[in-house]
Amino acid sequence: MALSKEQIAKRISMELKDGYYVNLGIGIPTLVANYIPAGINVVLQSENGLLGMGPFPIDGEEDADLINAGKQTITTLAGSSIFDSALSFGMIRAGKVDLTVLGAMEVSDSGDIANWKIPGKMVKGMGGAMDLVASAKNIIVAMMHTNPKGESKLLSACTLPLTGKHCIKKVVTELAVLDITEDGFKLMERAPGVSVEEIMAKTAGKLIVHGEIPEMQFD
Repeated sequence: MALSKEQIAKRISMELKDGYYVNLGIGIPTLVANYIPAGINVVLQSENGLLGMGPFPIDGEEDADLINAGKQTITTLAGSSIFDSALSFGMIRAGKVDLTVLGAMEVSDSGDIANWKIPGKMVKGMGGAMDLVASAKNIIVAMMHTNPKGESKLLSACTLPLTGKHCIKKVVTELAVLDITEDGFKLMERAPGVSVEEIMAKTAGKLIVHGEIPEMQFD
């Protein structure tokens, strides 16, 4: 069975390591804040100027002055810090972020990412995505495997305007976990009940399958 967006975020949370500074992009990535594993201390960074984000607030306890880069209301943890976006981007450009989790419209099997613009549709700009893909030490993409038309979003080459080239290390979708290697997408895990054949059929880029592919584990 395909994963929910929350399950994708929970699986990505297993990639966190103690002491990491982590930036969460707009969309599915923001949900990772709700699934920080017990015993793991990470500091969530938002490019609009915050260190120390907590999980989303419960209904009725939102503070409209506390938002992430996607304008969602958030909570802060003890010791959090608020500052201007210039300082925030200074942290990003200096390579202080250990892991970035981004959404994407397309990812290529060589690690390119397109996640900011669809030609013909009005957008305000690229935002912080360009800085993040150029500076982060490790980037994981959280996205759906296919677009609303059922077309693969994992391609041999991106067709949309690029955000960055050769920068993505791992992709987690509702169907699979894939590492990006020199030879293409390497299938590492599959969602419970999802067959390798289905993943192959929905992956347009080069897909490498070696041996038995285990199902994802969430504990």
